[in-house]
Amino acid sequence: MDSEQINPRVAALQAELALIRQANPSADARLRQIEQELKHWQASGADANGPWQRVHLARHPKRPHALDYIQRLVTGFQEIHGDRAYADDPAIVSGMGLFEGSPIVVVGQQKGRDTKQKLYRNFGMSKPEGYRKALRAMRLAAKFNRPVLTLLDTPGAYPGIDAEERGQAEAIALNLREMSRLPIPIVVVCIGEGGSGGALALGVGDRVYMLENAVYSVISPESCAAIIWRDSGKAELAAAALKLTAPDLLRFGLIDGIIPEPGEGAHTDMDRAAGFLQQTLHHVFEDLRRLAVPELLEQRYVKFRTMGSFFTETAG
Repeated sequence: MDSEQINPRVAALQAELALIRQANPSADARLRQIEQELKHWQASGADANGPWQRVHLARHPKRPHALDYIQRLVTGFQEIHGDRAYADDPAIVSGMGLFEGSPIVVVGQQKGRDTKQKLYRNFGMSKPEGYRKALRAMRLAAKFNRPVLTLLDTPGAYPGIDAEERGQAEAIALNLREMSRLPIPIVVVCIGEGGSGGALALGVGDRVYMLENAVYSVISPESCAAIIWRDSGKAELAAAALKLTAPDLLRFGLIDGIIPEPGEGAHTDMDRAAGFLQQTLHHVFEDLRRLAVPELLEQRYVKFRTMGSFFTETAG
């Protein structure tokens, strides 16, 4: 059963339950009926964890975005604007602040929640100036010896002609090169959609994590289905074939761990979701700070050079 069908019904029943309890505490019969129906829908939702359902959860309109986590985890956050070459790109948020009292630089992809914000943030699809702004922030982090946290959440890099004219591919490629050799700890967390090169441009780090219901893929299921089967309606089949969920990528060795989400997804409790992320970041930054720079860079190099490698044995 599709999670988009389940979650609204659960929310509606919970709201009705709260209203009845507040207005008429003696309405026992209706309360019991709602509680039984609520248990049924919650049980149905517990099984809705297939790849296509996780895609829906990663795109949930109330799912926390980069700024939601920054507001909860980073104190004194000072945003950096502009790439010092062309313009500012609101699809990427970058800046400095304190995480658990220690300086940190955060770079996150921001989708926006309502229509006005989505248009302002370009639905989280970055242009070259966004990636160059991100690199500017990360170079400042290296200059002041501060660790970097990147938060991935984008359907992909913006494919418009203006972005191509300003060097979209070059901007992404430059980030890949520079992030591979920055002499500071870099932690990458996919918090929602990790869409192709648009996400990978901020995805090179010493540790890479995904939230439980995040997805990370070279292409969206809809686009994949349209190319392979000439039918975007087969997106659910494509989602399964792409192996885009956190458990899939952990099994392939492409990520280092999965960060749990509360309840039926991070959108149900942003504070708890941020708490789970904080626990992971606390330990991983502690571990990375112990490494000397040459060891840090060597481990990062080996990590990405060995991704996707495999060995075969021949009989005989």
